Amino acid sequence: MDVLIRPAVLADAPAIAEFNARIAEETEHRHLDLDTLSAGVRAVVSDASKGIYFVAETDRRVVGQLMITYEWSDWRNGNFWWIQSVYVDKAFRGRGVFKRLFAHVCNLAAKEHDVCGLRLYVDQENASAMKTYETLGMMKTSYEMYEMDFVHGA
Repeated sequence: MDVLIRPAVLADAPAIAEFNARIAEETEHRHLDLDTLSAGVRAVVSDASKGIYFVAETDRRVVGQLMITYEWSDWRNGNFWWIQSVYVDKAFRGRGVFKRLFAHVCNLAAKEHDVCGLRLYVDQENASAMKTYETLGMMKTSYEMYEMDFVHGA
């Protein structure tokens, strides 16, 4: 299977928004507002300071995605790239799509002088994802995540 990894463009926004809705349903059993979600995706695709989506495409069809956002580390004088919004269409899982997306991001990060590492968060119930990330060389940290949500109804 030929898979092309490329930065997302605005024409990909509907597919990315749909995949993000599926992520929320599959991992958190949440139904997101598609208008808000679509606007959020378009905001990222239109403004690289917010992040960047990469899509995996086969036969001109988007079959996977991930988003990178940035966190400055004063301790390391560099940026962590946070991997978010990871999704591979169910029909393409287990076929190396995420592995290719991840390798692409690793290669890009290694070329950037200010990137000090990659990070991601994963639902504590998602054992399959954790195994995948560990297989690719990522390590579980000692940090727990806390959140204060200001978006009501999200």
